[in-house]
Amino acid sequence: TGQKIVAEGIRADRILYSPLIRAAETLSTRFNPVVGCIRSWDFSRFGWVYPVIIDNMLNLELLFWAAKETGNKRFYEIAVSHAHTTMKNHMRPDGSSCHVVDYDPETGIVRGKWTHQGLSPESSWSRGQAWGLYGFTMCYRETGDPAFLDEACRIAEYVFNHPNMPGDLVPYWDFDISPAPDEPRDASAAACMASALYELSGFGTSGAVRYRQWADRILENLTASYRTEPNGFPGFLLKHSTGAKLLDMEVDKPLVYADYYFLEALLKKHKSEKQLR
Repeated sequence: TGQKIVAEGIRADRILYSPLIRAAETLSTRFNPVVGCIRSWDFSRFGWVYPVIIDNMLNLELLFWAAKETGNKRFYEIAVSHAHTTMKNHMRPDGSSCHVVDYDPETGIVRGKWTHQGLSPESSWSRGQAWGLYGFTMCYRETGDPAFLDEACRIAEYVFNHPNMPGDLVPYWDFDISPAPDEPRDASAAACMASALYELSGFGTSGAVRYRQWADRILENLTASYRTEPNGFPGFLLKHSTGAKLLDMEVDKPLVYADYYFLEALLKKHKSEKQLR
């Protein structure tokens, strides 16, 4: 019994002082209950007052984890609020999303919709669609809310049935650009989408088989045509990602998060194949 108490005390101490818990607490301080979202940036490129980006759907996983580790329901509530507000204001009827929504922090009213890395406020920035697909898939896993599952499926159908999606399923940097051989692709978006699709395919939806097939094709093509050459980009696995084309930042370059989601997708594929045997 004494050993158990000591062990539990050590665990409690580790949780209390965990850098991840501190990160979740810090992230939570950026939540405004009037807006219903976590503020993304403090800079104001277009006179933004309270900008929220679709990318922040990925941050919610930290809050869901922290809620389970600490028993603090506030983390969970913030994550769910952010996801529902993002679904309401970022997502469009066709399943695509804008990049930035700027809010009035006093009223929660949407002041405007913008982009920072895409072609235009009205376009569908490719990695933004990946963030949404992955984020809502993860939110369904953590909450069981069918609205999140439906949203993830809508994004998947929009992206992979888009007329500008290339045959290898590695998108150009924005779905609204005119496809051309010299337009940069975004392998990071493809890798993130593949990882999301493997998880989405396990939720028993009508598109499950299709989602897995899309994910398999992405990984096959990333492996065959987007891998870095030996010593070509030391420390990286994938090339041909795009950070922000119009800002001339990280255009047609390797990106660390492309490699992260590529490896995650490979692990998910391996795990699911083991379960199917």
